[in-house]
Parts: sequence; C-alpha cells; structure tokens
Amino acid sequence: MAKLIVSDLDVKDKKVLIRVDFNVPIKDGVIGNDNRVVAALPTIKYVIENGGKAILLSHLGRIKTEDDKKKLSLRPVAEHLSELLGKPVTFVPATRGAELEDAIAKMNDGDVLVMENTRFEDLDGKKESGNDPELGKYWASLGDLFVNDAFGTAHRSHASNVGIASNMKQTAAGFLMEKEIKFLGDAVENPKHPFVAILGGAKVSDKIGVISNLIPKADKIIVGGGMTYTFYAAKGLSIGKSLVETDKIDLAKKIIDEAGDKLVLPVDNVVATEFNNDAPHKTVEGNIPDGYMALDIGEKSIELFKETLKGAKTVVWNGPMGVFEMSNYAKGTYEVGKALGELTDAATIIGGGDSTAAAVELGIADKITHISTGGGASLEYLEGKELPGIAAISNK
Repeated sequence: MAKLIVSDLDVKDKKVLIRVDFNVPIKDGVIGNDNRVVAALPTIKYVIENGGKAILLSHLGRIKTEDDKKKLSLRPVAEHLSELLGKPVTFVPATRGAELEDAIAKMNDGDVLVMENTRFEDLDGKKESGNDPELGKYWASLGDLFVNDAFGTAHRSHASNVGIASNMKQTAAGFLMEKEIKFLGDAVENPKHPFVAILGGAKVSDKIGVISNLIPKADKIIVGGGMTYTFYAAKGLSIGKSLVETDKIDLAKKIIDEAGDKLVLPVDNVVATEFNNDAPHKTVEGNIPDGYMALDIGEKSIELFKETLKGAKTVVWNGPMGVFEMSNYAKGTYEVGKALGELTDAATIIGGGDSTAAAVELGIADKITHISTGGGASLEYLEGKELPGIAAISNK
C-alpha cells in the first residue's frame, strides 16, 4: 500500500511537525557524525521552500537522570542545522509549555524551529518512549500537519511518532522515510534475482528472524561474524573458545536443514588465543582448535563469499564478518564491503550499524545504492515485521 509522502501535502501557511532522527553522537557539545542531520535536509527544505513552518522533534540518546539532560541537549544539533541550511534556526529548550507555544506562534512561513530532546519527557515516567497518550495529543496540538522522517525509530511506538500520528487527520512520510520503505521494501518483497543476503554480527538470536524470513526469498544467505560458530556447533565442528549461543544450537540445526545449499558459511577462520589485537593468531580450516577463538573469516572464505556475490542483482548486508574494530581481524569485513562496492549493476543495501561504519571507512558509501539510517528498524523490516512508525503513516 503506497504511503502519503510530504510532497503530497499542501504545506503553505501550515505549521508542519516533522519527526526527524537527530540521534547523533555528541561529545562535549561537538557532533561526531552528522549523516542523520544531512539525511533530513531534503524534507526540511521541501517544507520551508513551499511556505510551511518546520517544527522539528527528535530524541537524542537515553535520558535516565537529570545529569543526562545536561549532556544530551539538542541545542548543538540545532546550531549545526542552522549552518547546513544557511539560515537561522530557533532552538527552544523545552518539550512543552508557554515558551514553546509562544515560539511556535511567532513563526513565519519558511521558519525552522527545533524543540528540546523528546526523551527529556522520559524522566517523569517514560512519557515519550512509553507513548503517553496525553503527551502525543499535546504535541499534535502544536501543528497542522505531521511528517514522519525518522526511520531510525520506526520500529518503536513512541509519543513523538505513533502518538502524534494517532491525533492527526493525516500523517505523511518524509523523503528519507520514503527512500527506506522503497529500498528495504523492494529487497524483501520484490528483489531482483540473484538475491544475496550477507548477515554478520555477534548473535544468531539477533538475526534468526531475518534468516527465517529470507530463506524462501534469497538465493544465497552468507553468514559471518560471531554467529557463525553457533552454526559450526550445530554442524558438529569444534569451536574452541569462540562465541557460541548454546541455547540456539538446535535452532541453527533447523535453519541449516531448511536453507540447504542457500546457506554459505565460512570455510576458514582467523583464530587467536585471546580477544586481543596483539594476541598470537593464525588461520585454520574447519575445526577451531582448543584454546583458540575465531575473530575473523579467512582468505578462502573471503574468496568463497566474493564468488557467491558475483552476478548478484540485489544484496542486503547487515553486520560485520569479524571483530573489525581490531586491525588484525578487519580484513573479512573490508573485503566483503569492497566486493559490494564493485557490484555496479546490483541494488546494494546496507542495514545500518557496524556495516555502515565499515562502508564509510572503506570509502565505498557513495557506491552503495542505499545505506539505511536505522539499524534496529532495518533488521525488523528485513524480518518482515510491521513497523509501528510506518503503519501510523496515512495511505494514499
């Protein structure tokens, strides 16, 4: 079902509430990576260039104490947004009340206002993340229209997305949300074949839903990272001191049976005596010797994975192939990323998190068709789950 998009709305003279995802890394008031702010610009610009008033809501981090509020104000983000837009942005250090209402009442068409971190409302009984009905209704009362452009929180039912939407006649998706729905939706529902999924990361339990949902749809599912060794254990291979989820071994057996030759596991691994970049390490095939733990895939696995990717028309990648933050165990992740960047006639989609960091470090981000802004949200989308933040957007 096609969703209503911001460009379907008449925003002129309207107060447009926009839920953005400005959950960026901030240290001592300095923004570490502004990708999420930049990703929201097309929607913000559309609203102000078409005569609307843009009122932005976002969360930032988790607020558990009064102390967190000092470190996690959205003020530095509002200041950075002003630089990116080349125009003044009003910041209101409140999430409700007279100061906020007055500032909104004074806005002219084309103005931009950022209100304080929505999770400041979590200190008093988790009103934001618990989707407090009164708070959702109050925030909705501040605007005429609602645009949800925060895919990163689409898998959560919060007052600032689902709460506002349920009190509005119409909710539209922003351009970033539209892009996420299009690329991830096409990959899951309508992929061009051959369709290859690459799944890494530490835990099988995080990815079981994705693997199960993709078995009937994908042509190959490449598995790397720490979750590999639960599959190794399920196949009766010895895994030494490697990461394993013993309570998921039976489930891994079931997946191996169901997936058959669609499942591609590493054939060799870089192993070390301890979880340390400087520990003695070597590459072994098959069984992992006692006293060693696997920390990356080996050369033969890299070749096998590259071979599997050849000719692919759709590729989804979520999760690293090893402990890529340590230089001795980064090669698997980087080689897979590089192979992905070379697939020029495929739709390549990276599902947030560590894989995104690897793509940026490798300098292949501009060669990837779509890099998702939501790690958890993209995983749940790939699992085939309905995301509350997307479900709350009006259909066309």
